[in-house]
Amino acid sequence: MQTRIEVGILGATGMVGQHFVRFLEDHPWFDLKWLGASDRSAGKRYSDAAAWHLSGAAPDSIASLGVEECKPGNAPRLLFSAMDASVATEIERAFAQAGHIVVSNSRNHRMERDVPLLVPEINPTHLGLVPAQQRARGWKGQIVTNPNCSTIVLTMALGPLKPFGIARIVATTMQAISGAGYPGVASMDIVGNVIPFIGGEEEKMQQETQKILGEFRGDRIEPLPAKVSAHCNRVPVVDGHTVAVSVEFSSKPSEDDLRHAFEDFTGVPQERRLPSAPVHPVIYMEEANRPQPRQDAARERGMAAFVGRLRPCPALDFKFVALGHNTIRGAAGAAVLNAELMQSEGMLD
Repeated sequence: MQTRIEVGILGATGMVGQHFVRFLEDHPWFDLKWLGASDRSAGKRYSDAAAWHLSGAAPDSIASLGVEECKPGNAPRLLFSAMDASVATEIERAFAQAGHIVVSNSRNHRMERDVPLLVPEINPTHLGLVPAQQRARGWKGQIVTNPNCSTIVLTMALGPLKPFGIARIVATTMQAISGAGYPGVASMDIVGNVIPFIGGEEEKMQQETQKILGEFRGDRIEPLPAKVSAHCNRVPVVDGHTVAVSVEFSSKPSEDDLRHAFEDFTGVPQERRLPSAPVHPVIYMEEANRPQPRQDAARERGMAAFVGRLRPCPALDFKFVALGHNTIRGAAGAAVLNAELMQSEGMLD
């Protein structure tokens, strides 16, 4: 691109907002020019408004930017939303009504009938919902969402296997503490412990997986007709969600069939060489003890899913382990890749 597109962040001071700031640094297509946050932060420099929690320091080019209220007015047309769920609904809709393109990490609009829940390698055709969304709501802008951080790991691993007819899924997560934001889980609760409950997480994984792997039918998504059962656990890992998956298939593929599907999988982002797309979106690992969060989650800039331990399952058909970086591919990086796909489709012109 000869001219970079100016972009902004809603909820720029929180943990996900900071990951957006870091991920957009030196982006070849997008130029971060606007930061929005709460009334408490408005009017301050970003370095004063945000207590930086990521490694290193906030980029110099962003630290001196002023923070504004999350209200339509001065913001660029393209906005990435890291808004807290408690306020995201009204704010994101106000910006879409005003003509902004909101690419959101918030959960609020994911399951709405006319809002794409997008994983570019898996369901790029779901962007076809946007015209129906604009007609139904009278919006000049639009809202596009990315999935929950555990759902995206599961769906990236299942996407290559969809041609075999996915009938039933059982997924057990081991989710990093960074997925709880900052300050997150109290140290006395998580150190040396496993917490077998994350509020709302299992429902999100089950419903979002069916929508993402569903079929686009012009003005709606027909959900994947598979039963999905999720067990979600918080574990003492900093970054990287691990998912143990068992799957039943209607076509009864062989282990070699599944292995080749993982290894050969690619998608529209790879074909178009989108800037944030990993060369191989799903990477199969040969080692018996991989993938592991500490060793693998941050590889490929945190944008790939890693799969290993594919083997027969005595209860369903096959089982395997999947891993992804929850705050990059599961949050900020996912939204940026969604916007890159939208630009490649001419939706940001």
